[in-house]
Amino acid sequence: FETKADIYIINTCTVTNMSDRKSRQMLHKAKKQNPDAVVVATGCYVQTAVDKVKEDLAIDIIIGNNKKKEVVPILEEYFKENEKDFVIDINNTSEYEDLEISTVTEHTRDHMKIQDGCNQFCTYCMIPYVRGKGKLVSMPEDEVISHVESLAKQGYKEVVLTGIHLSSYGVDFSDALNFVSLEGKPLLAVISK
Repeated sequence: FETKADIYIINTCTVTNMSDRKSRQMLHKAKKQNPDAVVVATGCYVQTAVDKVKEDLAIDIIIGNNKKKEVVPILEEYFKENEKDFVIDINNTSEYEDLEISTVTEHTRDHMKIQDGCNQFCTYCMIPYVRGKGKLVSMPEDEVISHVESLAKQGYKEVVLTGIHLSSYGVDFSDALNFVSLEGKPLLAVISK
């Protein structure tokens, strides 16, 4: 944070108590070194510790996991209305958050998230609680194909499909769509053109 900025956006983690602590330290360091800057906290720690984060004086804006793509309108609203809290109960939404990246540093490969959430509830893991309890959310197949076509037009030769629990892709749809069903779709043909 030696370089001064008007706004710092810290994407937090909550995998362990240590990651919670490091997230808080990073937020406090940003505000301490730049007291006039707007410090934005987003990510999994924010989603799990909403009340604690709301009371933290080092944080100006809190953004929940499913609102990250709205960071610019949220900042505009903050500067107009001084609104601070943009966290909703992630367990009561089945909306897929499409975080499309328009520019990447690699020129031949891109990564595309097509699935979010997990319903495995492993003892050590917080993902079901910060990405929606038992909420598996998938990008619709037509959007997957559309995104891949767009990337191919930009010159990408390879697209890496990602997700929290990728083998659960499509189980939130009523039809028999799943990750394996994407095989044989125009995805490979699109990239190989």
